[in-house]
Amino acid sequence: MEKRDFYEVLEIPRDASENDIKKAYRRKALEFHPDKNPGDKTAEDKFKEATEAYEVLKDQQKRRIYDQYGYQGLSSGGFGGANGFGFDLSDALRAFMRDFGGGFGFESIFGDANARGHRRGPQKGRDLQVKLELTLEEIASGVEKSIKVKHLVTCDRCNGTGRERGTSEKPCPRCNGSGQQKTVSRSLFGQFVNVTVCPYCNGTGSIIEKPCLECAGNGRVKGQSTIKVKIPPGVSSGNYIPVRNAGDAGPRGGVSGDLLVVIEEKEHPIFTRHNDDIFIEQGISFCQAALGDQIEIASLDGKISLKIPAGVQSGKIFRLKGKGITHLNGYGRGDQLIRVLVITPTKLSSDERELFKQLTKHQKAHPLRTDKSFFEKLRDTLGV
Repeated sequence: MEKRDFYEVLEIPRDASENDIKKAYRRKALEFHPDKNPGDKTAEDKFKEATEAYEVLKDQQKRRIYDQYGYQGLSSGGFGGANGFGFDLSDALRAFMRDFGGGFGFESIFGDANARGHRRGPQKGRDLQVKLELTLEEIASGVEKSIKVKHLVTCDRCNGTGRERGTSEKPCPRCNGSGQQKTVSRSLFGQFVNVTVCPYCNGTGSIIEKPCLECAGNGRVKGQSTIKVKIPPGVSSGNYIPVRNAGDAGPRGGVSGDLLVVIEEKEHPIFTRHNDDIFIEQGISFCQAALGDQIEIASLDGKISLKIPAGVQSGKIFRLKGKGITHLNGYGRGDQLIRVLVITPTKLSSDERELFKQLTKHQKAHPLRTDKSFFEKLRDTLGV
């Protein structure tokens, strides 16, 4: 589907309150929920679209970024589906059940005793989160990393069933095999039905007669896996990349959860990053500043040449186009900015001192302009 404005999706004004956003999303979600529209791909897409809009607008920080920069602002902030890393139906359903699954008469609304999120059967495993440190060079070009993850894996002895081989299961006596418990309450506003997972069988609807000796009937054991993850160029600290089904295995054959790889950018010894531009300070001598020179400077691509014009002043900023960080989810790169500083020698030999004395006789002092500070000049250079 083509991206639409989030306010348009929920049919609310741009100054809508948090309560208005929640009400608008609930109305849309109930209209297009997959349980109410089985097999309807258009309804499913609208349900995902409404949930994505709600996830952004209900969060003050995300909403502020979206209001100011739109989708592009979210694309570099690591904010769920809006950042391009994926927002599928399972994400949308989890978000809906998180905020509305407990007390809004789910069964009464849909007429479905097996409401999604409380279906009979094995439960999904837990999502996990790991932090991944990256250098500026790795961020600039993108990289593939191997990550060791400690998580719950499927038990080899029982193949995840939780029972000893040759044994069987029987219906749960607490929920009669449904995997869920329902409580009904009445009020002046009508009947409310709350559906929860049966705590006796953990939603599976069955009880194991002889639990597996290795996993004690859980179907999972502690393990470690090596996960490969591709990091696109241009990420920043706080961005995350979901790796589907790389979290904890689900109990008794349930689907594995996801692994969220959260990016942390290491501090660079010489470069400073500003969005996708990088900054560096380069020292030059009096002679180089007065006469000009061709010098080598560091860059993310290795040593590069920079021409210093004669008479350059200390603090002058040079811009090298396309030598910065690759733009995330886009084309091109930022720039590299070099601030040259004239280094004053602290120790002089007798010959050097004599040369400076001779030079002083031929030079006149000139008043310095103070109309703009260094930071004002830097803002002019950056265009900010």
